[in-house]
Amino acid sequence: MRVVIQRVQRASVTIEGAVVGKIKQGMLILLGIEEVDTEEDIQWLCGKIAQLRIFDDTDGVMNCSIDEIDGEFLVISQFTLHASTKKGNRPSYIRAAKPHFAIPMYEKFINTLSRTTGKDIQTGKFGAMMDVSLVNDGPVTIIIDTKLKE
Repeated sequence: MRVVIQRVQRASVTIEGAVVGKIKQGMLILLGIEEVDTEEDIQWLCGKIAQLRIFDDTDGVMNCSIDEIDGEFLVISQFTLHASTKKGNRPSYIRAAKPHFAIPMYEKFINTLSRTTGKDIQTGKFGAMMDVSLVNDGPVTIIIDTKLKE
């Protein structure tokens, strides 16, 4: 499981002209799922995200978690995070989980993140063509891969 987390001033996701998810200050999380991912990966990753100190304190130092700034979450599924570009110029997505596995894992991730943080989670729609807008704050962008947690 791989995420790209962007600290944002605001973000939204639009599908077919309609805004389906929108947040103010918080984290935009792009989530990529592989067939080898487990519920343990979800638990570890949600715990890590909940405690991640990437928001500024009163001294302008990244020392606050999302809870401390009363921030929000927007989670977007993104299979392209598992693109392989080793051969040729057209990325291969063979490592990305197929929908029959990825959709339940995506939903478990959202539910676990909500339970872990006590926050409602805004989302896009799995598999939909989405327009994502954001104002990256900093910019701060963090990549976390559960296969590299040690």
